[in-house]
Amino acid sequence: MERKRQSAEVLQTARVAPQRLDGARATGAMDANIIIGNAPDPVFVSDLEGRILQTNDAVSQLLGFRRDEVIEQSLSRFISPEETREFLAALREVVERGVTRNVRLNPKSATGEIIPTALNASALRDSNGKAIGAIGILRDMREIGKARAYAEALIKNAPDPVFVSDLEGKIIESNDAVSQLLGFRRDEVIEQSLSRFISPAEAREFLAALREVVERGVIRNVRLNPKSATGEGIPTTLNASALRDSDGKAIGAIGILRDMRELDKARAYAESLIKNAPDPVFVSDLEGKILESNDAVSQLLGFRRDEVIEQSLSRFISPEETREFLAALREVVERGVIRNVRLNPRSATGEVIPTTLNASALRDSDGKAIGAIGILRDMRELDKARAYAESLIKNAPDPVFVSDLEGKILHTNDAVSEVLGFRRDEVIEQSLSRFISPQETREFLAAVREVVERGVTRNVRLNPRAATGEVIPTGLNASALRDSDGKVIGVIGILRDMRAYERVVRDLEKSKLELQEKILELEKFEEVVVGREIKMIALEKEVERWQSEVERLRGETQQ
Repeated sequence: MERKRQSAEVLQTARVAPQRLDGARATGAMDANIIIGNAPDPVFVSDLEGRILQTNDAVSQLLGFRRDEVIEQSLSRFISPEETREFLAALREVVERGVTRNVRLNPKSATGEIIPTALNASALRDSNGKAIGAIGILRDMREIGKARAYAEALIKNAPDPVFVSDLEGKIIESNDAVSQLLGFRRDEVIEQSLSRFISPAEAREFLAALREVVERGVIRNVRLNPKSATGEGIPTTLNASALRDSDGKAIGAIGILRDMRELDKARAYAESLIKNAPDPVFVSDLEGKILESNDAVSQLLGFRRDEVIEQSLSRFISPEETREFLAALREVVERGVIRNVRLNPRSATGEVIPTTLNASALRDSDGKAIGAIGILRDMRELDKARAYAESLIKNAPDPVFVSDLEGKILHTNDAVSEVLGFRRDEVIEQSLSRFISPQETREFLAAVREVVERGVTRNVRLNPRAATGEVIPTGLNASALRDSDGKVIGVIGILRDMRAYERVVRDLEKSKLELQEKILELEKFEEVVVGREIKMIALEKEVERWQSEVERLRGETQQ
């Protein structure tokens, strides 16, 4: 009778007393049965001996028992003796502290399946505030268990060294890659403090990183140098994210180590390349601050290395060029590379030095652009050479033009205007097809392709039309125009006016015809003269024959 009276008291209290239910407060005189009945999670009410007094439908859905098969049953019917003892200990914690969290229970369902669950429970109190039972909320851990098993499999099979630590830095889990990196067996790593493997200073940095993980959820690129089983200090970077419990509270960290030995070798090699590069090379961040430079930069600008490092590039170039350089940096971030940006830095002597900048992205270990590696090319000699070449073109006696690879005329000299009768501004930026026939345009573009392949083409016949409409026969010799990287970007063409040559050819042809006519006449004359001579010889022979005959007859007569 006493037991029934206590049970009735617990149920009555559950109906009318405001209680905490998984963090939500039932207020006023709301019936707790409404909250329990409609809760999405399995909820039950038990007395302090573990006898179930009230459940909702979610309990029946979880365990497969009808509600009348659960009510008035001891929880020990559904869980093991060991878990029953743990549950009763949890009830004592509820009495003392008012709440207990994440007690693992594995009740057996009606089908015999063991269902992993987590129990959160709060005290059920009478009107005097005395704990007389507990309201328990079960969380079905089957999906969470699968997710945890999947996560553990990911950690185990990850190619990189992965470990799990609590918030004090004690290693709770590690994969084989950690053992391969450090040379320790897994059992020599688990339950050890990370401070065993790193220096005291790095241990402090790691704990500070853990605090950052709790606050921000993640940290990146913390440098750690754990000591391996052989005593070797191994340079690594740590990326870590928060490990959270089912309530979302950070309870530890999942850390991924990256072995930096090869990367550090590559970085040292890259620094060596920069240092020993013959061209001026510098490294800047994305704001244009110079982080590294080689001796060639100092030789170019006349500043010592310590006068260049940590300085903004804007110290050496104009505000306009600074804006262009920052725009180029943005292009580097987007495209990975930029070419032929003109910069004119001022040297220590005040001289403005024309240069071109080629730059590529500097990336961190995650592939994110964090700066740029720039190579400057001193253009003073090249500019002198260009000016000299332009002077040669301008003063060449033959018509000379420069075109791109599509046949657009970029530059001409005065001799072109003299030949064609067009002003220079009527020729520049025009396509050569404006002046020659479609057939010859195709031949010219074929010649351009030959220039790209072989560097030169010779004796291409072109017949441009002059301003007067006259078709002017010319011969084109062309060579490749190359940029500072040696890439063919156009052609330099020299035209030879063939009009005088063709006049000479025509005159020669005319003279040839006249000569041939003279030869024919001479041949005819020769035929006449030779024929007459032959007849004279025959006549002379006939005369001689008759003379001989006369002499013979005269002799006979005398006898």
